[in-house]
Amino acid sequence: MLPTASTTKARSGPQARPNSFFPYLRRIVKWQQMDIEYTFWQMLNLCTSPKVVYQHTKYHKQTKNQWARDDPAFVVICSLLLSVSLIAYCAAYDHSAGHAVFVVISTLFIHFFVIGAILATICWFFTNNYLREEAPNSYVVEQRVEWLYAFDVHCNSFFPMFVLLYVLHYFLSPLLVAHGFVPLLLSNALFMVAVSYYHYLNYLGYDVLPFLERTTLFLYPIGVVLVLSPILFLSGFNPSRYFMNMYFSQRQYIS
Repeated sequence: MLPTASTTKARSGPQARPNSFFPYLRRIVKWQQMDIEYTFWQMLNLCTSPKVVYQHTKYHKQTKNQWARDDPAFVVICSLLLSVSLIAYCAAYDHSAGHAVFVVISTLFIHFFVIGAILATICWFFTNNYLREEAPNSYVVEQRVEWLYAFDVHCNSFFPMFVLLYVLHYFLSPLLVAHGFVPLLLSNALFMVAVSYYHYLNYLGYDVLPFLERTTLFLYPIGVVLVLSPILFLSGFNPSRYFMNMYFSQRQYIS
């Protein structure tokens, strides 16, 4: 008689891969398990050669059998860098410690995590329901976009935008918030490049997945940005002044 355990296993089919979300969260507090050097290499190349980063994503899939990172170092370091930049803004433009704490916490958690999770969820839902290729036959294993990978793509796309709109913008802010033609032009150009590059990296992140089609749809928002930016410029809208006033309107030389 054949063992009943083998019969059960044969009927159950291939075992599902364990959920990697909770091990990912547990590693956040374990610095010794994070690859810090590789994370900084990724951050540098996302600003200079983003296709190289996503080429390594293919290698990660081959070795780890998942597209998403299993190392939270990128999220941790990006959060720390964002916090440092926000503290620098508060030191230069804020008037109270209590309001500075509010700015740092709200911007970090809402702008980076909450909005990032919402955008990742939208992309995750959209790609899995509308962009996946139909399997040619029943013997091909169905592949789906992992939610963690969608969040990774957001984080990758966010970092160069962070460099432009938080770091470079900080040093240029005395000029960008001033009145006049040049500040208006530079501010709109900076935001246009940053938002366009975000969507370009978003496209690269999903284009690398072999089971998705029509990923050029992720480039369409760039066209919207290129159309809106001249309109906002001609209307006199200065995005730097707008966002600085949102948090630091008490400083009279900004308003």
